[in-house]
Amino acid sequence: MRTMLFTAAHYAENGTGRITSRLGVSAEAELYRENDKLFERIAESHKANALSCVFVDEAQFLTREQVWQLARVADRLNIPVMCFGLRTDFQGKLFPGSSELLAIADSLREIRTICHCGAKAIMVVRRDPEGHALTEGAQVAIEKSLYVSLCRKHWEEETGRIQPGQFRAF
Repeated sequence: MRTMLFTAAHYAENGTGRITSRLGVSAEAELYRENDKLFERIAESHKANALSCVFVDEAQFLTREQVWQLARVADRLNIPVMCFGLRTDFQGKLFPGSSELLAIADSLREIRTICHCGAKAIMVVRRDPEGHALTEGAQVAIEKSLYVSLCRKHWEEETGRIQPGQFRAF
């Protein structure tokens, strides 16, 4: 089976895209940028050598139009498209690409991440070099190591939205 792999150009190292799993398995990937016409790129590649699947990592960085282009790949070229990425940013706001994917995806599967307390992590916090949670700034910061997955409770505590222990169960 031939799979076309994509990742956001945000994380390109020396102009090369790479998708790496948490287990360390990695593969080279095509880069996509904000103005890329993904349907055309995929259709051209498919015409040259039939594709079995398209895999998009860092899908939160897709534009709304690119999400629709990927939907057309699935609908018109009959190539399954799988997108993986974050739902929300460090401020708890949906990424534009994630918002559009949530709206039009044929199916959604959540990959669970665990907070340090053992609960399901659904939020991410971005920390400065001293380890303090950031609550303002650009939606995208390239340094991946500054992001930490947290449950909603610990995310609220770390971002100062609520003080630890402020609400207690009765």
